[in-house]
This record gives sequence, structure tokens and C-alpha cells, in this order.
Amino acid sequence: MNAHGGFPRGQTAIAGAATFGIGESPGFEAIDLAAQASLAALRDAGLAVGDVDALFVGLPQDYLSGLTLAEYLGVRPKLTDNNRTGGSSFLTHTVWAALALSAGMCDVALIAYGSNQRTGAGRLVSSWRGSPFEEAYQPAMPLAGYALAAARHMHEYGTMREQLAEVAVAARRWAQLNPEAFKRDPLTVGECLDARMVAEPLTVRDCCLVTDGAAAIVMTRADRARDLERPPVFLLGAGSAVTHKEIAQMPDLTVTGAVKSGRQAYKAAGVTPSEIDIVQLYDAFTINTILFLEDLGFCSKGEGGRFVGESRIAPGGPLPVNTNGGGLSCVHPGMYGLFTLVEAVVQLRGSAGARQVEGAKLALCHGNGGVLSSQATNILGTEETL
Repeated sequence: MNAHGGFPRGQTAIAGAATFGIGESPGFEAIDLAAQASLAALRDAGLAVGDVDALFVGLPQDYLSGLTLAEYLGVRPKLTDNNRTGGSSFLTHTVWAALALSAGMCDVALIAYGSNQRTGAGRLVSSWRGSPFEEAYQPAMPLAGYALAAARHMHEYGTMREQLAEVAVAARRWAQLNPEAFKRDPLTVGECLDARMVAEPLTVRDCCLVTDGAAAIVMTRADRARDLERPPVFLLGAGSAVTHKEIAQMPDLTVTGAVKSGRQAYKAAGVTPSEIDIVQLYDAFTINTILFLEDLGFCSKGEGGRFVGESRIAPGGPLPVNTNGGGLSCVHPGMYGLFTLVEAVVQLRGSAGARQVEGAKLALCHGNGGVLSSQATNILGTEETL
């Protein structure tokens, strides 16, 4: 046990990170996309496929994807993990990879995801099966669940649709600085409000994209990472929490498990919300960003709607949020969590180009799974944060 609650703070690092096939990638299956992102991440780290001895993956329609990707890449890992908690999965994978690396159980851990959701199906695909209590009302899940959370937040705290729209507009402004982002055309609050309503109070502009895409990161022990191609980005702290599966069982529609996962991550990292330079949140819907900013301590409960106003989280604002454009404007191929980590790495290396946040040293990444069901928080830092 150490001073950070047993978490191996700064003992492991992300040595390579990459995306592949964002937007539309016709002809690629999910496994192809994941493999291409994996190869790119390994090249980024200056490592070979044969160096990989731990594999963490969760492909959308393959519940044996740890075995599938190992065979596809031609590796025989010492350990695999196919944990599925939805979009938060990959921010839990980093924890198990860090523990395994610190224990000497492996030397190079690859975490990967890919999906051809847009060109393969052309619509939001969900394997979600609600409880009998929910199915009787035939909700369009998971969308309806997030609409319930948004409606309740509006009722409890006076949050307005215009404030939800501010989240979408901020994401689009970041995307306009990112040549890889899928949606880069201008977007206004008025256009968000006038967009087609899909589940009151959420319009289509409050909802994430449906794209293809893949992401991968490579983790090693800190001492080895320092000898590789790129400046290492260290995993300083992490936490996770599960509160329910069905939205009908969520204890409070306005409070997520991010309260607990964030508290764990801050304690392990030894930092506070005020020290975080950039925030990468799982913004499947605009209400997510508001809820997570509150629950992760960036503003008080109920203040999230007002907090995101006046371009506070947009380029040039005091708290850069989702600097790649997020799931709302950059990429969302079914599960977005791993993309938060890749973007944080790019920012902490100082290689984000036009969207670079000057002097960024500490990043918070947050993943969400199910219908606000599973929450996972990672805090990453540069060498000087150790």
C-alpha cells in the first residue's frame, strides 16, 4: 500500500497512441479497424507487434474479441481482458494493465477498439435489452434514458435547452480545429434548438455521431517508456463505479457514479479538479457533459448548465473540454471511451496542432457505459507531474 491508496501512481505510462478510420471506412470490419489502430499505436511507440504480451479489447459484436484480435495480429499474449462495461471499458482496461505491468505480469499492454457502425449498419446499433418494467413502454434505448436524465436535471435545477446546446456548439468549435473530426461545419445554438426532436428534451444535435473508427494505446512501465520514441504520458490515478444497469434503477437521475470514480482518481493521483488543464468526457449526449462536470467537481451540482455557458468549455475558454470535438462532433463508433485517452495523450505531448492547449500537463479522461450505468475516470500527466 502506498500513499495513493495502493494505485501504482506514475509507474506506468502510455507510450503510443493512435486512431484510424474516423468517419466512414467502407470495406473495413471492426476487427480490421482495431488492428490498424493497434499497428499505428505500436509504430508511434517504436515497438513491434511481437512485443505485445497483454491485450485488452472489446469489439462491439464479438464477445471473444480478445482471442480474435490476438489471432489477427499473430500474437500470443500472457493475458487478455475483454471486460465489457460499455464505453467506460477502456478506462478500466488501463487500470488492469497498470497493475499487471507493475506486478511484472507483462511488459507491453495493447488496448484497442474498432467499429464500422456507420458503414456497416448506418445507424445507432445497440444490444441493449431493457427490463420488463422498461420494455412495456417501448423506449428507444439508450437515447430515452439520457432524455430522462436531461428532463430531470431541467426540472430540479432549471437547466435550459439552450445550455444543452452550448455543449454541442463548444464541441463543434473544437472539431473545426481538428482535421480528423467527422463534423466540422458551423453550428449555432439556434440550429441546435430548431433541430429534429428525437426524445424530449433532446434533439438530434444533442446526440452523438454515428461513425466508423478505431483507437489504440500502448502501455509500458515508466522506465521503459522513457527510452521509447515519444514522450511518455503517465497514468497517475484512476477510479470506477457502477450504480445500476437499467435507467429505471438509477438511484438519482441527476447524480452519476462519476462522483465516486472521480474521487478515487483524484486521491490516487494526488490532485484536485482545479489543477486539471484539459478534460476529455464521454459526451454521447449533451446532458453527459453537464452531469460529469458537476460530478467530477468542476462545478457544484445543478450549476452545470450555467457553467458551460459563455463558451467556457470551448476553444479559448478557461476549461478546455473535449478538445478533439468529442463524440458529438469528432467520432462515435458505438463506444467512445478510448478516444478520450488518445486525445489526452496528443494534448499532453503538445502535438495537437491548431487545437493545442498551451502548457497542458494534467488531463482528466472520463468514460461512461450503459445508460449512465458505469463510470470510469483516468488522470494522466506529463513527466513534471510525477
